[in-house]
Amino acid sequence: MSSQNVPYHETRSAICEYGRSLLDDDLTTGTGGNLSARLDEDHVAISPSGIPYADIEPADVPVVRTDGTVVEGDVDPSTELPMHLEVYDQRPDVGGVVHTHSPYATTFASLGEAIPASHYLLAFTGSEVPVAEYETHATQALGDAAVEALGEDYHATLLRNHGVLTADESLEDAYTVALMVEYCARIHYQARAIGDPEILPDAEIERLQGKLDSYGQ
Repeated sequence: MSSQNVPYHETRSAICEYGRSLLDDDLTTGTGGNLSARLDEDHVAISPSGIPYADIEPADVPVVRTDGTVVEGDVDPSTELPMHLEVYDQRPDVGGVVHTHSPYATTFASLGEAIPASHYLLAFTGSEVPVAEYETHATQALGDAAVEALGEDYHATLLRNHGVLTADESLEDAYTVALMVEYCARIHYQARAIGDPEILPDAEIERLQGKLDSYGQ
């Protein structure tokens, strides 16, 4: 089957491209992390399990129903599929999900400590990056914990002792949030190393979110 004949080719290609970007942007190592995109009300495309990102082709990217049944692709979906599906189920506004092991943000996840708004770009996710309770990876319980931490408004959460999950209107937007979370985590880490960072008030973050939403319109 030629790549152009692969169902949902464009979205599955995007998952390949953003998967390689995870490594280029130092958001994960090896085959860690995973990405997905909502295709329609009943289907999701998600990165495959255990294949190096450089080797993933669009036809390798599984398409699954929202009940977890694989309908396209011969490779097993990411083991974190239950977490992705839970986000889509509970957050109808979400069209893309990215899970990373980015080092600075994961440092705060290992501390069990939320990342506050010490830099204005944290407005991409909310007033902070909250921390989800620890649950074993690749379980429904982890999905439940992530969704609880995200609530209705946040676009990112730290997975305690694990990594980061971001969720936004599209895969592109969710990836941008992942970049911003890691950048803000690094700035906050460095600021704490030399002093006490000043935290922006929630009212300013809300104002900034309105400005960020208007970009590109």
